[in-house]
Amino acid sequence: MSLDALKAVVPDHARDLRRNLDAVLGQGGLSQQRLWGTVLVCAIAARSARVLRELAPEARARLSADAYTTARSAAAVMAVNNVFHRTRHLLSDPTYGELRTGLRMTARGHSGVTKADFEFWSFAVSAINACGLCLDAHEGALRRLGEDRETIQEGIKIAAVIQALATTLDAEAVLDGLPDA
Repeated sequence: MSLDALKAVVPDHARDLRRNLDAVLGQGGLSQQRLWGTVLVCAIAARSARVLRELAPEARARLSADAYTTARSAAAVMAVNNVFHRTRHLLSDPTYGELRTGLRMTARGHSGVTKADFEFWSFAVSAINACGLCLDAHEGALRRLGEDRETIQEGIKIAAVIQALATTLDAEAVLDGLPDA
């Protein structure tokens, strides 16, 4: 299924998702690598098999092999980081924040992409996973690398649209399978 076919299955009551998907994929001034790496990591983080199955080939076609693999690594490491750091932040005992993490994060050493792209992808995954500490850390890293707020906000928009697409299509699949009352 192509991107157009994916948009075609968005129900009419959620038609704004089609427009928003077009907007985040066609505007914002991001490089193709940053854009499609963000789409891929967000599709992974959104946990929708259908959305990932449809968007991953689109991303693979637009990314180098290194960028495709590194984006997948970013999604994997952020799946760990977001749960770990969000939980430590939510605990009322601040001592957990002082303890050694003890988790491996070697994905940050992958080549083939800029540090800014990796940080951008990590930021977008953190938006979907709602980890405030990670959002602040990656936003700060992006700002130190010279990224402006408007560019960083594009990551939030992509994350929001991909997450909404996943939620809507997964809900429709369940609702379509319900027997008539």
